[in-house]
Amino acid sequence: MTIMFNAEKVKNECVQWIRDFFEKNGKDCNAVVGISGGKDSSVVAALCVEALGRDRVIGVLMPCGEQHDIDMAELLVNHLGIKHYVVNIKDAVEGLTNAVPFELSQQSRVNLPPRIRMSTLYAVSQSHNGRVANTCNLSEDWVGYSTRYGDAAGDFSPCSHLTVDEVKQIGRILGLPPVLVDKVPIDGLCGKTDEDNLGFTYAELDRYIRSGEIEDLDKKAKIDRMHRINLFKLKLMPSFDPNIETIPE
Repeated sequence: MTIMFNAEKVKNECVQWIRDFFEKNGKDCNAVVGISGGKDSSVVAALCVEALGRDRVIGVLMPCGEQHDIDMAELLVNHLGIKHYVVNIKDAVEGLTNAVPFELSQQSRVNLPPRIRMSTLYAVSQSHNGRVANTCNLSEDWVGYSTRYGDAAGDFSPCSHLTVDEVKQIGRILGLPPVLVDKVPIDGLCGKTDEDNLGFTYAELDRYIRSGEIEDLDKKAKIDRMHRINLFKLKLMPSFDPNIETIPE
């Protein structure tokens, strides 16, 4: 199956979508983007700059102590010429970890920094008349490679229906430095790449999402299972809706 993707067309449509969102949901508001130095936050920030102008985009760099690739985030904000803040979340993470009266599980420790980063983004946003950009892409969302109420949160999401490869193509169209577009994503914890942790490549995943084609049946089974058990992250919180009778007057 041939997959047709017109990066120029989709980029232009996404830019207009961002403009429309802000027209309806915060005219004259600023876009607040968490900047990691990876392709997703770089592309989202660049799309917002094209849609709103650099004066209405605020980047927030949020290292947790030392961040070995913080220079990539600095490269991005300097390339775009946007206002930015550096908020080191190490003290917040350690403070909360130490305040909890029991040993946090490993999963809790992994998810705590992304959730504190999102709290930081909303603090910046509410202090600067902002709207928080979600920077997730379709490929990562598909297999749940995100933290609920962490990086999966936000007020608007330019790239959540675009695969990793499609995001990269748009990044090139936007003229981003190649090092930002093609940087290999690393989890920042154990030094492994995202693809090492997932057990399959993004190229395999993207092809499977768009065409349903994949040769390795074990990888297909793993992707299907990850997609199934992580769907809750993409749904609204279940809520009780009581059947309340009204009495006509």
